[in-house]
Amino acid sequence: MDLDPQCNLTIYSMSEDQIGNVWSKEDHFIEDFQSEKSKMKEEEFKEFCSLNRSVHFCLKPIEDGTGELEILPDPVRMNENFSLLPGRLTLHMFEAKVSERFNSVYSGDPLAIRTATSIRSLAKRYAEKFNYDYVIVDTSPSLGSLNRNILSQADAFLIPANPDLFSDYGIRNIGSALSQWKKQFESIFSLLSDAKRHNFPKRFVQFIGYTLYNAKKVQGSKSTNELGIARAHYNYAKKIPETIFKYIPKEDMVSIDNQNLKTSIGNQSVIYGHSTLPSMAQKYHKPMWDLPSFEGLETADVGTIKGNRKIYEDTKNKYVEFAKDVIDRMEKL
Repeated sequence: MDLDPQCNLTIYSMSEDQIGNVWSKEDHFIEDFQSEKSKMKEEEFKEFCSLNRSVHFCLKPIEDGTGELEILPDPVRMNENFSLLPGRLTLHMFEAKVSERFNSVYSGDPLAIRTATSIRSLAKRYAEKFNYDYVIVDTSPSLGSLNRNILSQADAFLIPANPDLFSDYGIRNIGSALSQWKKQFESIFSLLSDAKRHNFPKRFVQFIGYTLYNAKKVQGSKSTNELGIARAHYNYAKKIPETIFKYIPKEDMVSIDNQNLKTSIGNQSVIYGHSTLPSMAQKYHKPMWDLPSFEGLETADVGTIKGNRKIYEDTKNKYVEFAKDVIDRMEKL
């Protein structure tokens, strides 16, 4: 579920034509969902919902206070094991309603509760309908009201971090926000009846780890540390886990060995930068490892990509290792 209003995941994964086809047909629904729906016959609306729609389209009836979307649109099938519920640039409208209604959750207002738990409810509905093992939510790097709802309703979260000052300070802010959100979560739980608590998770979100990314790899004698990365990046690679343990309470972490929690997910497998490989992957909307076998390469790119086939294809094993570690940590919850 792409819930970053910038829609980077959607823009990376789908072609411009695919995105335009989803967004343009929804425009009038985003302006006034009920009015647009009333112009359609029931079967026509069902057909419209059976096509790929954005996450904002799915949440729009809750935003407007008219209930949940009864028919779940099909997600965009990326491959056999992965589907995407696309983002939309208008998601800031939903975030405004989340913020506006939040205080009414404490008094048990049904619409406020439905809004606060809408993303978790939507994730559960998709998991049940399509038999998903995991629903992954991509968020923005902000700590606004939308991310408060997402993180407070999630089972687990991980932190992607660059080895730099901004990530270090960002983690401090995450820790402070989580502390405040946990107090709100526990307060809501103590005030609501059992009937009104059923859409909330039974416990507060758990931290399952972090991953460094884009560290500069150095070779041979130039390497002066066990990670084989530039000294400036190494300083932050060592500092970031210390910051995590200082600002995120241990009781809000998954129950695994501290050393594993202090190690980048995937045992450092994805910490190194990939130079220009991601830019090529973005250009063709394909994973890096699939590019050498892709038949649609432009002539000017064939030599560069196919000539470095092994480098491109070897990236896959690194991300498989990363994914397996994420799953192992999830199973410890």
